[in-house]
Amino acid sequence: MSKNNEAFNLLEKYVAGGSSTGSKRATLMPEEPAVIVRGKGCRVWDADGKEYIDFRNSLGPVTLGYCYPEVNEAIKEQLDRGIVYGHPGILEAEAAEKLCSIIPCAEKVRFLKTGGEAVAACIKLARAYTGRDHIIQIGYNGWLNVLSSGARANPRKNVQGVPKGVSADLSSLHHSVNWNDTKTIESLFEAYRGQIAAVVVAADYMEMEKGETFYPFLRKITKEQNSLLVFDEIVTGFRIALAGVQEYFNVTPDLAVFAKGMANGMPLSVFCGRAEVMDEVSKGTAISSTYSGEQLSLAAALAVINIYERENVIGYLRDNGNRLWHEVNGIFAGRGIPIEYKGLGQCPVMTAIDKNLKDRFLRRAYANGVSLYNVCYVNFSHKAPDIEETLFRLSNAISEI
Repeated sequence: MSKNNEAFNLLEKYVAGGSSTGSKRATLMPEEPAVIVRGKGCRVWDADGKEYIDFRNSLGPVTLGYCYPEVNEAIKEQLDRGIVYGHPGILEAEAAEKLCSIIPCAEKVRFLKTGGEAVAACIKLARAYTGRDHIIQIGYNGWLNVLSSGARANPRKNVQGVPKGVSADLSSLHHSVNWNDTKTIESLFEAYRGQIAAVVVAADYMEMEKGETFYPFLRKITKEQNSLLVFDEIVTGFRIALAGVQEYFNVTPDLAVFAKGMANGMPLSVFCGRAEVMDEVSKGTAISSTYSGEQLSLAAALAVINIYERENVIGYLRDNGNRLWHEVNGIFAGRGIPIEYKGLGQCPVMTAIDKNLKDRFLRRAYANGVSLYNVCYVNFSHKAPDIEETLFRLSNAISEI
């Protein structure tokens, strides 16, 4: 039995669901790696020692590359000074000041560990600030915010009816709406006039360009209805622009959440926004966690921001992503295979009418040493030779379908 198989069996036996992150569980073995034991730059290695050029990047957080030297050095230096203290660490203040200088909506910030809990914090703040209960949610905002009937259970699947483990009373206060569905949003504001605390929106990566009109619509209607606008920038921040969609589309929300990409894989999230809303935490709205100001992740974040400001990371991700996925789409089209990557080059979505065909392609990609995901990410360590090698390997994979 291979080491990959042994690891898979251990996960299935002792970890509920086979992985602590649902989307990371291997479903296409034996081609797909069950576990990763090492990552460097843009490549990862499985338990059997097989190398893959990686475009999963921990499902988005790794924007610079695995073991990026400057980030690793910042973590190591802080490790010698301590990880977490009984009072705020100095890096909490420094990172907060830095984020307020680069994020348009950020007058004050607060740190947590995951994007989903930061979105939950924004929902709690919005209810406290407005005195209202109803929430409109667009897209997937993390597992603990999957509350409404028909909500996005994960980035690819909606639940049927009220989600399991959620009371009907709580579910009735949350309303799931599709991206760019302006009519439904208008009807909800009419049906719950004076009751909607906030609209929380995560971009549809496949149809990101519609944000050009959709985000201004959301800003206008929330202002008219005295509701808050919350941007879920978990994926879009530090990827389509340093400050995410609010910078890219020039629309400033009341609150925003950043997580993936902010610390190159270290566990860190931030919710931020207008001072008068954020100050609800000083007025009895409890949002607190022991590890929120953990210093290793903040050291990583400060290093990441420094690199982004010094190098053209966003432009690199955009240009290399556009080139790679455009050429892959050309190979698909040339072979008459109905699979296509759609959306911005920084975070395109793999689309296929036939799931079996998509799975066959993914199997052959893994077999040829390329690790892919439904949303694929180029990182700053994918250099020109890595892109060329990827195209060669994926051309072979497509030929084998």
